[in-house]
Amino acid sequence: MQPNFEVIQPSGVLDLTQANQLRDQVNELVNAGATTILINLRDVTFMDSSGLAALVIALKTIRSAGGHLYVCSLNAQVKMLFELTNMTKIFEIFETQDELEQSLSTP
Repeated sequence: MQPNFEVIQPSGVLDLTQANQLRDQVNELVNAGATTILINLRDVTFMDSSGLAALVIALKTIRSAGGHLYVCSLNAQVKMLFELTNMTKIFEIFETQDELEQSLSTP
């Protein structure tokens, strides 16, 4: 496992309110020295454009700090949103958190 690895796990509807919380969490983790952040969307039931925008901002924030952002556990609606907006080409997406952890621990 990588040092400074953190997981954010939003739940429910990832809309404007949750999006602001997500951005704040990412900023706090980056400021605390996190270099690898996973956003586990397992418990997100629906995501709108505000949620997607928050993920893009989070990606820019962690990249500008020299870190990496991953997402995992997309449900069908979120996966469709990612595909329709071509975010599947921007984000590193894993099926599960375990899959990412195995990937990071492999030399």
